[in-house]
Amino acid sequence: MRHKSDVLESGSSGTDWQRANEILDVIPNEAGPRLTTFRGGAVYSRRPPGSQTVLAETHFAAVMLAPAPGNRASLGSDRMQEYDAPTGALVIQPANVEGRAVWSSARESVIVAIRPESLLELAAQEFSMGDPELRPPPFGTIDPAALHLAQLLKAELTRAVPPNELYVDSLVTMFGVHILRNYTGMGNPVPGPKGGLSNRSARRVQEFLEANFSCKISVAELAAVSGLSPRHFIQAFTRSFGEPPYRHILRLRLGFAERLLVKGELPIAEVAHVSGFSSQSHLTTVMMKYRGMTPMQMRREGQASIRDSGATASLPSG
Repeated sequence: MRHKSDVLESGSSGTDWQRANEILDVIPNEAGPRLTTFRGGAVYSRRPPGSQTVLAETHFAAVMLAPAPGNRASLGSDRMQEYDAPTGALVIQPANVEGRAVWSSARESVIVAIRPESLLELAAQEFSMGDPELRPPPFGTIDPAALHLAQLLKAELTRAVPPNELYVDSLVTMFGVHILRNYTGMGNPVPGPKGGLSNRSARRVQEFLEANFSCKISVAELAAVSGLSPRHFIQAFTRSFGEPPYRHILRLRLGFAERLLVKGELPIAEVAHVSGFSSQSHLTTVMMKYRGMTPMQMRREGQASIRDSGATASLPSG
């Protein structure tokens, strides 16, 4: 289901205040405790495996509080990326950019909402300029400072007594300043994990892989994109993405093949070819290893799921 949040507009009527509180409605109530504040709000979320599509007029950021393997996500694109989210992984979703997420394991996170007008005000105070353009990090990027703020928010939201709104708003404000300084190009970028790629290099490599994963890619090519020697690149890549380059490329190819199989427009052999696999048997071997089913089974189950979803959506309400 797609959700859309409302933001606080000028004025102080009861209707405006009610709309302001709706900025956290994109997160289901059963996910966990939350609090709406002057600058935005925060939710401590614990959710079972599932999926969600969100398009909101508010900036959102999620910080993982525990490892969550087996994720697929996209931001402003139809192409889903597969990744494992370690503790401290940060995801940023700018306002009015559609985000889709599918997670196969339970996940624990803190989600911070920041009103666009609040971020604009903070940018004016911090850099004497406005209209900051958020630059989300690659999926799976660890941000220790964001994790620290998320842990403080969790502690406040899960107290036995109601959370202190001023304190939560202060943490949301600090989170907003952190985002401005490190994910807008206005300040110094957050360094990547020790021994890993810088966030800037990781972003360049991720963008290159997204555009070329179905082609034959050498370590030397990826190393050149990152600005490292081939000798150091594999270790740095593995530290940043949690898996070696070969495994990461395989994930991208497999995810793309799955989407093509579910669509059902191409023969399986052609799906294997355009996804970057050497043959249909290669695709079958990889899919059996990582998904536990053949391409034909994937196609049948995916299309059956689509049919079931369509039938459910067509049922009358009431």
